[in-house]
Amino acid sequence: SAQIVCTMLAGSVPEGVTVDIKARYVTVKGKRGTLERSFKHLFVDIKKVKGKDGEMVKVEKWFGTKKELAAVRTVISHISNMIVGVSSGYEYKMKFVYAHFPINVDCKKSEGSKIKDIIEIRNYLGEKVTRKVNMMDGCEVDRTKEKDEIVVIGNSRENVGTSVSKIQQICQVKHKDIRKYLDGIYCTTKKVIGQ
Repeated sequence: SAQIVCTMLAGSVPEGVTVDIKARYVTVKGKRGTLERSFKHLFVDIKKVKGKDGEMVKVEKWFGTKKELAAVRTVISHISNMIVGVSSGYEYKMKFVYAHFPINVDCKKSEGSKIKDIIEIRNYLGEKVTRKVNMMDGCEVDRTKEKDEIVVIGNSRENVGTSVSKIQQICQVKHKDIRKYLDGIYCTTKKVIGQ
């Protein structure tokens, strides 16, 4: 197959956000905080350029295979998620589903934390065990005003998603007929805060 000589994608940097790039190590700062990520394992060029509407991040790859060229899109989408995260943040909501035993949760701060980053789940299927889940770095978990609902908030889309998965997985029925037992805590909405 013929090699595509160069693939390039650019993403704009909104006002109030700064992006620093040093040898494929990207730091994005905004009003909600800072996110950093290394793209050292992907052989792409990442640089800042001035566009007509302000600053842009440009990612390009020369002489790549299809798989390597796909890395360009991956890097741009990670950087744009980082930009959204430090300016708006992500919130994923979860609902408790139960047939008989109401699921009780407590959201707490771990030692030295400013945010509630631990969730303790009790009475899942009436079991006496307390299930405890630590949120990923920078993620906060709390009750919402709705009955049987919690929200996980953070700047890193991946960390919010992983935290939600960890909660969902700890409340999964093992060794029982899954069709009978739908009890658990399930993700219902994933959105950018304020959208």
